[in-house]
Amino acid sequence: MELEDQWWTGQLAADIYQALRYKELKLPPYKAQSPQLSLRRYFADLVAIVSNHFRLCPAARHLAVYLLDLFMDRYNVTVQQLHVVSLSCLLLASKFEEREDRVPKLETLNNLGCMSSMNLVLTKQGLLHMELLLLETFQWNLYLPTAAHFIDYYLSIAVSEGDLHDGWPMTCLEKTKLYLTKYVDYFLEVSLQDHVFLCFTPSLVAAACVASSRLVLHLSPTWPPRLQLLAGYTWDNLIACAEKLLIAHDGDVKEAHKQKSQQPEQQGQAVYHSSGQAATVAQYLHRSGVQYPQQAPQPGLAQNHRPVPYLSHSAANLHAPAVSQHSGVQALSSSLDLKSSIPSRAYQVSMHYSCAAPCFDR
Repeated sequence: MELEDQWWTGQLAADIYQALRYKELKLPPYKAQSPQLSLRRYFADLVAIVSNHFRLCPAARHLAVYLLDLFMDRYNVTVQQLHVVSLSCLLLASKFEEREDRVPKLETLNNLGCMSSMNLVLTKQGLLHMELLLLETFQWNLYLPTAAHFIDYYLSIAVSEGDLHDGWPMTCLEKTKLYLTKYVDYFLEVSLQDHVFLCFTPSLVAAACVASSRLVLHLSPTWPPRLQLLAGYTWDNLIACAEKLLIAHDGDVKEAHKQKSQQPEQQGQAVYHSSGQAATVAQYLHRSGVQYPQQAPQPGLAQNHRPVPYLSHSAANLHAPAVSQHSGVQALSSSLDLKSSIPSRAYQVSMHYSCAAPCFDR
């Protein structure tokens, strides 16, 4: 998208934000009616893996998945063609969002290890044909805002010196910003993994990612007035989306704990330290100004802390489902669990959010 670098810090930030909000109101409708909807997770992972390999910006990755969603929603595409469609969406998105020298080249794409596992070879003519079909489908308009286009604007004031952590003043603002950014990136990736988030506007998803990150890190108030004023959303507006993000986070953390318990105990190496607090989703989601009880400072996170190992995308983890050419979609979808460390997310509402949030040095 033709926006100036770090537009959210410039004098026109508010005007650009309002232009994006206006544009998102005109986004094409999504009906979740694709016959291959059960395969969406696999191809979203494919886009994420290739995007991470080439270190493309989040906006390119999110736009690519959104283009894929809209295309699948309109056409009945074969599984083999969906591989080409997915990579073509990523190429179009990178051409729109990235500098020209960062756009993946055809030869480099064909040399990826995952391409051989999918038994796929891209051709210049095939890609040009698919890109043209995509552009005609979207009427040559790729100016489609996603959550990634709003997130930096919210992050610019997501943490303030006046915020409290577990009821105590923060002593290291920069470290808090670092951890919050990591969690926001995590929740952004979670929002890509299920088409249910397409029922929310992108700006609301981005706001919910920030609010969920502040909640998990025990920053209070969870949705302060400055963010409400900047984003134009109240806490009540964010509850439905934030709850789905938090349930996904809860499942990922439980899976991480399960894997850790199955490994030999390594003394002296703590992945993270929890604050020992447990709460329900309903309790937190309906108390945007929650003030956590004061308690003694606890040890901080390890330097290499990540919220969960969910973001570890690599081409080595992607294997095309091994099915015969004439087998049905159902047989293919049964072998789509690309990363066994990630639980299947049905996003069923659970009233128990028992995952204790990590703590960091004050």
